[in-house]
Amino acid sequence: MKRTSGDVVALVPAAGKGLRLGQNEPKAFVCLGTDSLLTRSVDGLRASGAVDRIVVVVPADLLDAARDHVGTDVLVVAGGVERTDSVRAGLAAVGDASVVLVHDAARALTPPALIARVVAEVRAGRSAVIPVLPVVDTIKSVDVMGAVVGTPDRASLRSVQTPQGFDAAVLRRAYAAATDISTDDAGLVERIGETVHTIVGDALAFKITTPHDLLLAQALL
Repeated sequence: MKRTSGDVVALVPAAGKGLRLGQNEPKAFVCLGTDSLLTRSVDGLRASGAVDRIVVVVPADLLDAARDHVGTDVLVVAGGVERTDSVRAGLAAVGDASVVLVHDAARALTPPALIARVVAEVRAGRSAVIPVLPVVDTIKSVDVMGAVVGTPDRASLRSVQTPQGFDAAVLRRAYAAATDISTDDAGLVERIGETVHTIVGDALAFKITTPHDLLLAQALL
């Protein structure tokens, strides 16, 4: 059934410490050029023209700092210890949204056009949509001792990006059923029997996780 009305709300979980980035502040607040990763991610959501409201989820002691980074039109709420807790906190704040996006603050260069494409797919009736890219490296499965136990066929593998887009009711059901920690919202939706559809992602939507990633993002600016 085609979905044509109702608010689109973007959740931006940004409560993580981001230790692998090697900075002395939470990753979302690290500067990329003149703006923080959080600011750039929120600006991308705005620029898409497809998002009605934005909810940013940060540590409780950084609420005021986050508001300074994102502006008064963005709702900032306190997150939890784990990412799952933070998304739950964000879901509690989205009200009667019909479509919910979950977008990593660390994907600060995500093109607005990709965000708009995800929203369009969900509005057209998909219950869950994720942007993906083909896996270009050979992948190995290894055991706890580091020995190779298998080589998956990479032709059927995809690297997942954000924003991930969902029918709001479906994402709420997925989180209500979740009993463990997860870093992938689409994975929780899969568990409740819903089909997750893919669209072609964008190389610029890479996640800034390590110092090398940050240098690459700076070069791309």
